[in-house]
Amino acid sequence: MGMQIGSGGASADPEVMIEMNMTPLIDVMLVLIIMLIITIPIQNHAINLNMPTGPTPPQPVEPIVVNIDVDFDGTVLWDGVAVNQSELDAKLQAAATAAVQPEVHLRPVAVVPYKSVAAVMAAAQRLGVTKIGMVGNEQFLK
Repeated sequence: MGMQIGSGGASADPEVMIEMNMTPLIDVMLVLIIMLIITIPIQNHAINLNMPTGPTPPQPVEPIVVNIDVDFDGTVLWDGVAVNQSELDAKLQAAATAAVQPEVHLRPVAVVPYKSVAAVMAAAQRLGVTKIGMVGNEQFLK
């Protein structure tokens, strides 16, 4: 291995360096990255919650449930007792005007005509019952 001392030519001027010195550029980039990391705000993963103070509220009371069954021949049963249309209207009116309105669960049998169920639902709506629901719908999935 030998070392080249000169180009062998007659000129005494040094050769022009073609490559760029990357060391200062890398140093400047590292300093900029470190400054960027230092200036990034610290992430706070805590969540501020306003927790309630004082005594706990009372537990909600269980709602009053009224079961209305509609039999295959259109007979309406209020909690297991057969009622006619005027008695049904009176009971629905009393339920609608109660201080705490009861939940009305309407349970028709699978073979009841639609008009019988629709008549009970229309009477409940007309008299102001707002908490009404159909119960036992899984029998209609067949």
